[in-house]
Amino acid sequence: MHDTHVGLGGTLRRVKKSSLYLEAELDRALGHAAARQNLSKAEFIRRTLSAAVAEQSAVRPRAIGVFDGPPDLGAHADRHLDGFGEE
Repeated sequence: MHDTHVGLGGTLRRVKKSSLYLEAELDRALGHAAARQNLSKAEFIRRTLSAAVAEQSAVRPRAIGVFDGPPDLGAHADRHLDGFGEE
């Protein structure tokens, strides 16, 4: 595998060549999608893959530890919330 240089947005960047086996229908769809955005198919694929990877690696907030309360609140909510909201 050799490094090559590709012009991305007017800047030459070092990229790795990869090969994919695609069904003909997917290949045509990629070509049409790239053309609609005035991109080469390769650039469209690079941008699409980059966005997919970024989405997958984005930090997702977790609810654990966000609230203070008894550790058994979920299991015994009725008991802990007895009288809550009453005047």
